[in-house]
Amino acid sequence: MKIPQHAPFSEPQRSSLNQILPTLSDQQTTWLSGFLAGAQSASGAPAAAPAANTAPASIPLTILYGTESGNAEELASRAKKAAAAKGFKPKTVDMGDYKTADFAKEKNLLVICSTWGDGEPPDRAVPFYEFVMGDKAPKLEGARFSVLSLGDTAYEKFCQTGKDFDERLEKLGAKRFHPRTDCDLDYEGPFQKWLDGALHDLSELAAPAAAPAGNSASASLAPTAPAIEYGKKNPFPSELKERVLLNGRGSIKETIHLELSLAGSGLSYEAGDALAVIPTNCADDVDHVIQSGKFKADDTVPAPDGSEGPLNEVLTQYYDITGLTKNIVKKYNDLAKSDELTALLGDKEKLQNYLWGRQICDLLADYPIGLPAKDFVGLLRKMPPRLYSIASSMKAHPDEVHLTVAAVRYDAYGRARKGVASTYLADRVAVGETLPVYTHHNKNFKLPGSSDTPIIMVGPGTGIAPFRSFVEDRAADGAKGKNWLFFGDQRFSYDFLYQLEWQDYLKDGILTKLSTAFSRDQPEKIYVQQRMIEQGKDIYAWLQDGAHFYVCGDASRMAHDVNEALITIHEQHGGLSRDAAEATVKQLQKDKRYQRDVY
Repeated sequence: MKIPQHAPFSEPQRSSLNQILPTLSDQQTTWLSGFLAGAQSASGAPAAAPAANTAPASIPLTILYGTESGNAEELASRAKKAAAAKGFKPKTVDMGDYKTADFAKEKNLLVICSTWGDGEPPDRAVPFYEFVMGDKAPKLEGARFSVLSLGDTAYEKFCQTGKDFDERLEKLGAKRFHPRTDCDLDYEGPFQKWLDGALHDLSELAAPAAAPAGNSASASLAPTAPAIEYGKKNPFPSELKERVLLNGRGSIKETIHLELSLAGSGLSYEAGDALAVIPTNCADDVDHVIQSGKFKADDTVPAPDGSEGPLNEVLTQYYDITGLTKNIVKKYNDLAKSDELTALLGDKEKLQNYLWGRQICDLLADYPIGLPAKDFVGLLRKMPPRLYSIASSMKAHPDEVHLTVAAVRYDAYGRARKGVASTYLADRVAVGETLPVYTHHNKNFKLPGSSDTPIIMVGPGTGIAPFRSFVEDRAADGAKGKNWLFFGDQRFSYDFLYQLEWQDYLKDGILTKLSTAFSRDQPEKIYVQQRMIEQGKDIYAWLQDGAHFYVCGDASRMAHDVNEALITIHEQHGGLSRDAAEATVKQLQKDKRYQRDVY
């Protein structure tokens, strides 16, 4: 037994544990496991909320969420449980299902919403967002609200949708009873602090209108010791069982298929879910940061969990040291007070040009200020997990999970660069070694409830991953519904990912139709959206027959072009005007018959 390199321990801690653990007997190991589990449960048991903060059970609370990948929905569910324990009468509502006629009746409102793309609301939240921002939104005098925003500081319009809701609700007359909280990818701590504060403040406000104290609900549920389980807070050390290069010799791409073990984890997933991988930084990137900042590798610095360790180890294990964003530049300039950086931050176009292709080491080298190592790590965010669409069905592979990953490598500003997580999976985890993972459920990208329902799947490049899981799932179930796959990449000979599998599925009748677009096999580039237009009559007929439509892959161009093709198909083959075609496509989204997993 040996503590792996990626485990959350400093080198001295890991060394000590590796000396002690091999000397323990089975009985001692079992006792120690139980002791630590009991201690963790005892220390983590939630304390009962003070009775003074208990809300009357008659007070309604609407928890409205807008979600793209399921995070906001999960947090809304947790907020509902906590609110019920506080004595409120809570309900959760997806913005995509919300009846706008009820909006003027709201009295107590928690809004939990994510932002994706260029500051845009989640797909299903768009109609509600447009209603709230529009002229038809009613006045909300007498209503109270608080907003939790989910986002990613790597994007310029960080948490923009939540900010928009927060500002607009106030303008409509509602009173903010607790400040908005904007969460980066590591949202657990900020969410819990926001929720505790919001429920406390709302309980205080609700108290004057409370029924007699004898009718109040209990302040909290009796605490119970949680069972130890693997998940986001306790990732599973999954063994890498196999890694296969999917591209043929001659391809300029590097797409790998990975098979990881889930045996003994207790983790489960459904087709359409994702696997979160927590990578480490490669030694080259760590060295570049240390050299660029003129730090010392053995400088003692804090880690996000409160421990301390040598700079090189802490940077390797815990922090995002590559992603250069406007937020990082701004925080750095708060210390640097550079006239050049101030001017750069004030010019959006120049800033975007500077950020493109550069990393944090470039900022340190271009604008040196002799920053102490401790202050430097204070600028960084915790290493975020990477979510990869799962490329397998648990029905076909009960103890495994498969991924399809494109290794990111490029040259910029005189140095070779590489994606942190993709090259971690491609290069630095050997077959037989383990890596920390957990499953992430995505309720907004799921197969139809009926296995007889036809489905159309559009997945160019690594966007093929979830559709491999869809087809495996339907094959395992013996589903009768028709399956149509659109796949695109650069060249048929080199880049037809999982080609033999698709051909076998066609031969066996599991895959009804396969339409491909290989952009570089002819002088004029052809993409999946063009194949859709060519097959528009049949796509329209399938949709009229109740088919569900799915898209996975690049959000910046492909997803937009596919959406435009879908609108065009309804114009051409449904005889609809542009406005009517757009409304029809939006209705498909609202009905969850048009689902997207884009990034």
